Amino acid sequence: MTRFDPQTLIYNDQGLLPVIAQDHVSGEVLMLAWMNADAVAKTLETKKVTYWSRSRQAFWVKGETSGNVQTLVDLRVDCDRDCLLATVNQTGPACHTNRRSCFYTSVEDGTERELMKPMS
Repeated sequence: MTRFDPQTLIYNDQGLLPVIAQDHVSGEVLMLAWMNADAVAKTLETKKVTYWSRSRQAFWVKGETSGNVQTLVDLRVDCDRDCLLATVNQTGPACHTNRRSCFYTSVEDGTERELMKPMS
């Protein structure tokens, strides 16, 4: 085994890499967000998934204000070291639209279809 160092990941020109959040139990893909090296380190240290908000230019601990927390179960590095998969325990909806997943629209034969409604 090799000691993990977030600096060994391959980040884009803004110092970020994409992170896919997946439900640990169901395998459902919940969302995609971005992390920098510090967000990766904070996530591993606290087990509270911490992203980098590109719009606010600040750390964003998932669920800190909404209560829809993501607790890290496992963090996986892809083969190119330029993308992460975070398997999480998700409390409540993952999407800011109040849906379980951000991937709630299907495109089929040129038509969009909503797969899930917002959670109550």
